[in-house]
Amino acid sequence: MPSEQPPHLLLLGAGHANLLATRPLRAALPEARITLIDAAPHATYSGMFPGMIAGYYRADQPQVDLRRFADDHRITFRQGRITGIDPVRQRVQLLDGEEIPYDLAALNLGSHSAMPEIAGFAEHAVPIKPLDGFADRLARTPARAPAAIIGGGVAGAEIALALRQSRPVTLIEAGPRIAASLGARARGYLTATLSRAGVSLLTNARVARIEHDAVILTDGARIASRLTIGLAGARPHEWLARDLPVDQAGFVRIGPTLQVEGHATLLAAGDSAAMTHAPRPKVGVYAVRQGPVLAQNLIALHRGQTLTRYDPQRDYLKIISLGDGRALAEWHGVTLHGRWLWRWKDRIDRRFLRSLRA
Repeated sequence: MPSEQPPHLLLLGAGHANLLATRPLRAALPEARITLIDAAPHATYSGMFPGMIAGYYRADQPQVDLRRFADDHRITFRQGRITGIDPVRQRVQLLDGEEIPYDLAALNLGSHSAMPEIAGFAEHAVPIKPLDGFADRLARTPARAPAAIIGGGVAGAEIALALRQSRPVTLIEAGPRIAASLGARARGYLTATLSRAGVSLLTNARVARIEHDAVILTDGARIASRLTIGLAGARPHEWLARDLPVDQAGFVRIGPTLQVEGHATLLAAGDSAAMTHAPRPKVGVYAVRQGPVLAQNLIALHRGQTLTRYDPQRDYLKIISLGDGRALAEWHGVTLHGRWLWRWKDRIDRRFLRSLRA
């Protein structure tokens, strides 16, 4: 049954989906109380992050000021770290002990890339996610100091090329090849680009421990590093498995309407969520596409209407910054590269940020 009272909506995390859902939610539910909760005062757009590292953007350009965002959309911003959800009582717990009730909520907290299983990681390394923490660490690291990246996926290669503009970089991959998600042609071009840029590539390499100035591999090799970065895949926030149904990796299980299994008033999107009906990699394009559906279904739940399915596309356009004003793209087996692609990517990214700030 539709509710006659204005609902209290919680947007849990300032991920792409929640930010994109805010405007249609406010337009459709002008009397609703909408509260956005995030641990940081700003959200960082991941698409522009490598360009910022490489020096093409100022540190503040990929950021969305969440207080200003909230004011512009007539919602409330509450800065705080979420530590739990009671989906039965419909309450969210914050680190400071506060509990916030909700009628409907959307979880879009993203993931992290910390690697606590590696000795010394917590003391001497930094995860790439959350992006804000990494940006702070990068700003405090001396210029030209060597860096090491643990994780040779597409994101690891992209960050390595961005960092190489200002310092020596070693890219460490446990598997036999980097960027395993790319096709052979795109992967070959990316590998050659890394080599030409002077990035040291180590494959079939496993990390034993991390020290303040080095990464020690299991074979005893010592890699000089004053900035050691964890980038070996997305990892869930640990408390999710305590409070919500999760998959084997610890991400919240959702169905095609983005509802958390067994909890109709709680939706989830982005890296936090595992689409059980259509598993996909943890990449931002899916969170962006989920945003409008997230808004539609929160509105539909309040009004007692039929919910919309989200069925993700099987492939997506990958545009990879090469750190030097060029980009590499792969889509349906077609590989392209050049400066024009970087300019195209830059226009896409700036347009996306403007859409959030408008």
